[in-house]
Amino acid sequence: MVPGWAGALAGLVSGGVALGMAQLVAGVVGPETSPVVAVGDAAVDLTPAPLKEFAIRTFGESDKTVLVGGVLVVLAVIAAAIGVLARRARAYGFAGLSAFGVIGLLAVLTRPDAGALDVLPTLIGVVAAAWTLSWLLGRAEGGPVPGSATSGGVAGDGAGVKRSVAGADDGPPVAAGAAEDVGVERPAVMRAGAELRAFDRRRLLTGVAGGVVVAGAATVLGRQLGGRQTVDAARVGVALPRAANPAKPLPAGTDFHINGLSSFITKNKDFYRVDTALVVPQVEPADWTLRIHGLVDRPVELTYDDLLKMPLTEADVTLTCVSNEVGGPYVGNARWLGLRMSEVLRRAGLRSGADMLLSTSADGFTCGTPVDVVMDGREALFAVAMNGEALPVEHGFPVRQVVPGLYGYVSATKWVVDVKVTTFDADEAYWTPRGWSAKGPIKTQSRIDVPRPGDSLRAGRTKIAGVAWAQHTGVDAVEVRVDGGQWKQATLAQVPGPDTWRQWSIDWDLAAGDHTIQVRATDASGYTQTEQLAPPAPDGATGWHTVTVQAA
Repeated sequence: MVPGWAGALAGLVSGGVALGMAQLVAGVVGPETSPVVAVGDAAVDLTPAPLKEFAIRTFGESDKTVLVGGVLVVLAVIAAAIGVLARRARAYGFAGLSAFGVIGLLAVLTRPDAGALDVLPTLIGVVAAAWTLSWLLGRAEGGPVPGSATSGGVAGDGAGVKRSVAGADDGPPVAAGAAEDVGVERPAVMRAGAELRAFDRRRLLTGVAGGVVVAGAATVLGRQLGGRQTVDAARVGVALPRAANPAKPLPAGTDFHINGLSSFITKNKDFYRVDTALVVPQVEPADWTLRIHGLVDRPVELTYDDLLKMPLTEADVTLTCVSNEVGGPYVGNARWLGLRMSEVLRRAGLRSGADMLLSTSADGFTCGTPVDVVMDGREALFAVAMNGEALPVEHGFPVRQVVPGLYGYVSATKWVVDVKVTTFDADEAYWTPRGWSAKGPIKTQSRIDVPRPGDSLRAGRTKIAGVAWAQHTGVDAVEVRVDGGQWKQATLAQVPGPDTWRQWSIDWDLAAGDHTIQVRATDASGYTQTEQLAPPAPDGATGWHTVTVQAA
């Protein structure tokens, strides 16, 4: 029999070929049809909310990479086990691969808008794996052992086979009469019918090398065919129109320019990303359309060119993820350019009783946005640009929603393609049945950026600084205290309006020793954030951000 390690290696390579061929075919059919992506998406959908919070909290924006890596590790273990089983009978290996394929097909076919062609990557991957596994094990089994039944030797109960080292019970057997090969390690491999074949390490390893090359080449080519280059080129080629309603220039003093303090404008490359998309949707602007329908008098459908020709508005808006822990990083501020959502909804003619906008992403994600918030005069946008350039692909290109004052899970749909005007009673968005609140107004929060937790500082005058936010209400005051003492007012930076975060800063004399620093904000409505700690679920975290430092 082929050694266990050889069977496992053959299984691993076969699994790699399966994924590579599936990636190649998915590059033609659509990257979301890859079985790894489909299984990963299914895992995201089925994961309980507390576990998702843990993943975001622990791995941050790398949570999807960790998930895909975990799926690949599990697949590798399964593939190796299949290879070990297939040593005994090919049927065992084929049965294992078939089961593996069924799981992939179920994940693919249960995706929104799944089509008949979506099964091709998984099917072709499984067929390629089965062929590769059989081929590699065939190479490992080599040719007949001299003296065995198929080579003219004596068949039956093993007569004619002797040990290569006299007296050694654990030595590899070789054929009788092959004394000149006594010192050569050529273990016999049993096949059906008691046929002895010599295990051929060299042929196995050369076959493995070939399989690795095929798997790698197919994966790379599949990714290239996936359309990322095409969409990136289309994005770079977008000629953004001037805003019909430009944002006012930022007032002097919006940014203190303190080292370590979050800048007022967050660069696109630094802007947080939290969403459910394992593979970033690749949406060609020429193919994009936005459909507005449901409880409206006149359904509307816009192309990308239609949208760019309409009067666009520019606005400075801070976005916040509901998964953000107290003091967490999932908040950022940018200047957005887009079409006012209220303008499109008025054109469609909202019907009485409509209170929710169920928006859908190109990858099937949905979120529910309160109608009254969008229509109350704030700069809620179908955004096409971010900080002066077309939206980055990972941030929603070609079009996304931006709604001030609401957590992203109920407002900030990326790659938006459909908006159904409906009611909260009639429809649920993605996160609501998973335990999150149907409506998500942002809670007043503040964060200490400087100093960092655990910093070692020089005793004496110390700069303490951070940001605070209460989108569409505005921050009126920030207070800081050290070691549970008296609260002191921090100096606030200027802001262009109530929809952005606000920098704050204060100087403090720290004596030598350990110190605990806390911050709290008061918004324009007079509400001061609560000390009571609460987790992000179901409607946003609360509590005072606290850091501990040491001065010497």
